[in-house]
Amino acid sequence: MFIIIDDREIVTAGYTSGFEREGISSIGFRAPEFKDWMGAAPDTDIGAVEGFLLGNCEDRQSFPRLIRDRCDAPLIALNDMPNLEMTLGLFAVGVDDVVRQPVHVREIIARAGAIQRRATPVSDECSMIGDMRVYFDGRDPEVNGEVFVLPRRERRILEYMVKNQNKRLTKEKIFNFVYGFCNDEVEESVVESHISKLRKKLRGRLGFDPIDSKRYMGYMLISN
Repeated sequence: MFIIIDDREIVTAGYTSGFEREGISSIGFRAPEFKDWMGAAPDTDIGAVEGFLLGNCEDRQSFPRLIRDRCDAPLIALNDMPNLEMTLGLFAVGVDDVVRQPVHVREIIARAGAIQRRATPVSDECSMIGDMRVYFDGRDPEVNGEVFVLPRRERRILEYMVKNQNKRLTKEKIFNFVYGFCNDEVEESVVESHISKLRKKLRGRLGFDPIDSKRYMGYMLISN
């Protein structure tokens, strides 16, 4: 889930559309709306955020502190024109990266991933679960060196569970990560269907079921 903060609707709409094409949920806010949301959002919603894009808005140098008070997700600032003083000022107040618009969402995703890897060195570009190698850059996983093709949503769920291996994840957390916490068009129960299909495929390729489920408690990825 990516959050775009910009007072221009054409900008937020453009990026949310781009993220949707990549299978990643996102939402755009004007500055006043974002401040209200950030102050009231539950921790489960905040925890689903993979990155923030800070565009053109009033008093935007105050936003890094507002965000960092509740979330450590990558914060990338967007500049319309190259401006050294503005760029240095944004780094000084706590942004993780500054890029010039327009920028493709794939580059944003890659930059956010690089920021996360630097912050948590134990999280590499991939992770092994049994004989399966899971990537975090949009590639399908591999089993014994062979590509294991998964539908977009199932792949995203698997990546999220790998990043949180041996942690119990509720259905709500998984839904928020994959679909976004403001998605009213999809029922939360769809997570059960996705995981059921994913478990069947994993059992077929790995020879064991790496997903442990407990009613009312959620799901946890384990190694064999």
